[in-house]
Amino acid sequence: MKLQRFENASEFYERVKDYLLNQEAMHNLLLGIADTLIHHPERYKFQPYLALVEIDRNIVAVAIRTPPYDLVLSQSKNLDAVKAIAQDLYLISASISAVNAPIIESEAFAQAWCSLTGQSYQLKMAMRAFQLEQVHHISQAPGYLRLATNSDQELLLRWFEAFCLEAVGKVESDPQAWINHHLQQQAVYLWQDEVTVSMASRGQLTPHGVRINLVYTPPEYRGKGYASACLAELSQKLLDQGHKYCFLFTDLANPTTNHIYQLIGYRPVADWHNYCFIS
Repeated sequence: MKLQRFENASEFYERVKDYLLNQEAMHNLLLGIADTLIHHPERYKFQPYLALVEIDRNIVAVAIRTPPYDLVLSQSKNLDAVKAIAQDLYLISASISAVNAPIIESEAFAQAWCSLTGQSYQLKMAMRAFQLEQVHHISQAPGYLRLATNSDQELLLRWFEAFCLEAVGKVESDPQAWINHHLQQQAVYLWQDEVTVSMASRGQLTPHGVRINLVYTPPEYRGKGYASACLAELSQKLLDQGHKYCFLFTDLANPTTNHIYQLIGYRPVADWHNYCFIS
């Protein structure tokens, strides 16, 4: 078994892309981060941890961490490879606050990491990855999809912070930097009724698809079908632009959104666990 680290994101991607693309939906987060590291390296302020593990020259695990964000692991053909990643991170004195991976791999890493550090771990979020290839017709909520503009900055800042607090309990990144980048990339879309009522964003790219994130509706506008309409319209727009797939992650603690997404045409492909580490 051999673990190899990379300094260059393009070189790393060339080595791991075939392994990750064997299950593109499963690995859309890793593929998207790699794409961002190559095409928008300014989004990450610190040197990333990029590693693969091989057995007999066959890749069996892939790891990416872009500090201060969580470690992300691929599905692995050998859980000893996951343990090797934990040992390597421990040897280089990495500070890991959480791991995000398919269920088996996430738990294997958490156990290995805590045996090395003496920490404990707890489940922060149970998630499900979804993939869409064709949008199903749903009842249309009143309003229309529009591209967010600079005039929406104040609203976007409030909604981004509210989304983060609701989803993970804290605002994890610089909200203004996120807004500036996504407005520049023309990636944020809003559902407009008599007032603006819902938001969704085009996220990171994979070779054949795109992830949608930040699907958010303020509490006072929920239950009216706005988020469903916004997501369905944005998904169709992205397919029309040439993407074969749309991906998204859901919080399994929210059965309503999981049901709604499947009505639109999203099908579940994998369950992920996010474990945080406690000293």
